[in-house]
Amino acid sequence: MAAPSVWTISAALPFLDTLVEGIFARQGRDPLALAEITILLPTRRAARGVRDAFLRASQGTPMLLPRLAALGDIDAEELELQAPLDLAAAVSPLRRQLLLARLIQAWGKGSILPGQAVALAGELGLLLDQAHAEGVPFEQLERLVPAELASHWQLTVDFLRIVTEHWPAMLQAEGTVDAAERRNRVIAAQIEAWRISPPGVVIAAGFASAGPEAARLLTLISMLPQGFVVLPGVDTGADAELWASIADDPTHPQYGLAELLGRIGVTHEALPPWTHDAIGRSVLAREMMRPAAVSHRWRELGPLPASAISGLSRLDLPGQQEEAVAVALLLRQLLERPAATGMLVTPDRGLARRVAAELRRWGIEIDDSAGTPLNQTAPGTLLRLIAEAAAEHLAPVPLLALLKHPLTRSELREPVRSLERQALRGPRPAPGLAGLRAAAPGHRDLIDRLEAMLAPFLVLVAAPEIRLTDALDAQIRAAEALAGADALWAKEAGESLSGFLAELAEAAADFPPIKGADYPVLFEALLAGNVVRPRWGLHPRLQILGTLEARLQQADLIVLGGLNEGSWPPETPHDPWLSRPMRRDFGLRAPEAQIGLAAHDFTLAFHGAEIVLTRAARAEGAPTVPSRWLLRLETVLQAAGLALAAHPVGALAGLLDRPARIQATPAPEPRPPVALRPRKLSVTEIETWMRDPYAIYARHILKLDPLDPLDADPGVAERGVFIHQALDGFVMQYPADLPPDPVATLLAIGRTTFGDALARPGVWAFWWPRFERIAHWFVEIEADRRALIARSWTERKGQLLLPGPFGDFTLTAKADRIDLIEDAGLVVIDYKTGRVPLKDEVALGFSPQLPLEAAIAAEGGFSEVPAAPVVALNFWHLDGGDPAGEIVAAGEDPTALAAAARAGLISLIARFDDPATPYLARPHPGRAPRHSAYGHLARLQEWGTEGDS
Repeated sequence: MAAPSVWTISAALPFLDTLVEGIFARQGRDPLALAEITILLPTRRAARGVRDAFLRASQGTPMLLPRLAALGDIDAEELELQAPLDLAAAVSPLRRQLLLARLIQAWGKGSILPGQAVALAGELGLLLDQAHAEGVPFEQLERLVPAELASHWQLTVDFLRIVTEHWPAMLQAEGTVDAAERRNRVIAAQIEAWRISPPGVVIAAGFASAGPEAARLLTLISMLPQGFVVLPGVDTGADAELWASIADDPTHPQYGLAELLGRIGVTHEALPPWTHDAIGRSVLAREMMRPAAVSHRWRELGPLPASAISGLSRLDLPGQQEEAVAVALLLRQLLERPAATGMLVTPDRGLARRVAAELRRWGIEIDDSAGTPLNQTAPGTLLRLIAEAAAEHLAPVPLLALLKHPLTRSELREPVRSLERQALRGPRPAPGLAGLRAAAPGHRDLIDRLEAMLAPFLVLVAAPEIRLTDALDAQIRAAEALAGADALWAKEAGESLSGFLAELAEAAADFPPIKGADYPVLFEALLAGNVVRPRWGLHPRLQILGTLEARLQQADLIVLGGLNEGSWPPETPHDPWLSRPMRRDFGLRAPEAQIGLAAHDFTLAFHGAEIVLTRAARAEGAPTVPSRWLLRLETVLQAAGLALAAHPVGALAGLLDRPARIQATPAPEPRPPVALRPRKLSVTEIETWMRDPYAIYARHILKLDPLDPLDADPGVAERGVFIHQALDGFVMQYPADLPPDPVATLLAIGRTTFGDALARPGVWAFWWPRFERIAHWFVEIEADRRALIARSWTERKGQLLLPGPFGDFTLTAKADRIDLIEDAGLVVIDYKTGRVPLKDEVALGFSPQLPLEAAIAAEGGFSEVPAAPVVALNFWHLDGGDPAGEIVAAGEDPTALAAAARAGLISLIARFDDPATPYLARPHPGRAPRHSAYGHLARLQEWGTEGDS
């Protein structure tokens, strides 16, 4: 028997062009003879690449191309079978996922929700595919876990009986087989057909690894009279020690090749070059990828020629955005070279998206060929948001996300904005459409439209039992009503979603009924994992490729981006079913084999003529770890006395968005006419006027009111309102004598004032216990003070007219409590559930509330409160801690504080009655409020101090 016909193309050569060159050298250039050749390749993209390579080599001469087939997607009609092949059809991916989900739910006996079952089914499908690819029989699972091992492994094997016992029976009932198993059967049938009747020229090219069945086919091809197996980048120069260590290191780029050569039965050093050999960076790549077991050989490494790093450069950028800008600039510069091609190769989809966005600044449209997850496309997110809004009973955040989606009809936008302002800001309205109607009576037309669009789907999600296909149909109808069919199903994303939904409707026809509330999570789990890929690249000379898509591709400039640990190489994949020893005993590859394939892809691209290696030093604010391959490259170059140059585009990228001149933005100094300035403010607004005049300008002159947050939980202010109302109600009901059980009475009043807020877990668990402690403290204080109090007033409004150059100014107030003390005077009290002002803040006028209330009280400005001297100004600090409350005096001399506050306010009025006085934002930074709703309007971040926000 002749020796296997196995060849290699050096990684230093462009694989596809060299493959075509060798075919022409062996078969001649007869344009008709090529049609008799069959070429097997690992991916469809590689097949398209071979077609382009033939066109380049023929220089436009008409010819019939060889038959091209991708072994990864092989089907019966793609091969020349000499015997009839009658195989069951492959089960569709969605159908398999739903069938497995049914088995998982049956195994869990109702303890596993449908969405969880679907997610588990996806993982279980991966295990099935791995086992078929590796030719591992599932019968071996029973022997993997001895009785003495942990019980959870016993439970895992019990769970995996789904695929050993129940799944084959279900496939038989369906009349289908797993797609990976069908592929194996097609390959086995092809092997037998070619063994009986050898075909013409068959070339298998570009395989970096292969499972047992695919390796059998490659072995047969290598033994055919006109068969050729051409492998990419086999390191034929590796010595015996290095090659032996490669066979034990799954993370090495040559590991898959070594395994494949062993299955074919040839040695690496015996492989002849397909056309001619080339060294290029082969020695450098061999050394930098040397396994740890033989890395001591680096000490013996001699000098490398400077040509080993010719055309190789590196870019370390501060962050992810800087990396994207630099890569985009590299690709843009390349277009200045006529006919030059370039590509970014990266597994980092975030980097790919950012680079595509940066290229648009020059009008360059480029797609990421690795695709976009279907659930992140516009139509995919619309369907997800419909399901989420239904699951959340039309809560404000998911409802607005749905109604403001780019595909939602444009005529809804203005009514939706109005609905947001009226009903969806602040505390959440009651659930569902009824809650919206109650919260927004003025938006009946909009809510009627929403009901017509969404009600059928909302009813199903709220139902105790539904059919999956019914919910899917209602969801699609809701999406079409919201967006319009033309917009929803347009372009590649819409077409892909349409195909997915059609397949899902067919696959789910007999799925058991589910609870309506389980549907949104189930739909999300089914949609995840599907990808929309562009049919063709938008730019003729630039590409963004994932590592799989870039395999065997070539370009004049190759940027290898995202070279950080966890990205490239990726983290070692986690097997949710089998431990490492179990995987080994079962016959599956080690998880690190995926890193070996990533290393092989990196090594092939690393040999390009012009290579730029890029990484970001920080990602999402956290430091990153350089890829192990970069660290190895540094080590080898240091041992060889070489160093990589930093690509100059890094400095240029930093200048790209830098303005020609940086000028500090001055703080705003608005000076509206005095006639527009407010003539009436409350005592709390006077404090704002002192600390942040710009907030007064924005609210009272520009008439800008801050929006409440969406779906707001009651915060500190609301808690203060509840407590104030409870204490006010207690004092009003019992102004003289306390009730028989004052604590119980106050708590009962508190339950009324807290109302529905007590249903919130945070309020019940945190605020209410604090209020209980406040109630005990308050009653104890009241018992001691009631004998001294002649009368109490709560929540009293008052005002005081003050003179100003432009006319009278009205000061208003609402006092929490005023007590008249027998034979003494008035005590003005302010309940504080938050921070209590310091005495120096009160004295300096930056917290003038109580002194100004004292000035109003002294002149009889509060309703029903007689004019009398103020003998005390007290803050009652009520936080429910330990102690629950505390009485803090605002100052020692209330009369002096009131007079000083009154005089200071008159001076402040006079100052702002001068048209030259501006409304500054934070004129006293040390006394600025902790938060300003208008800080963004004043652009504090541009001119403020470090502590400003």
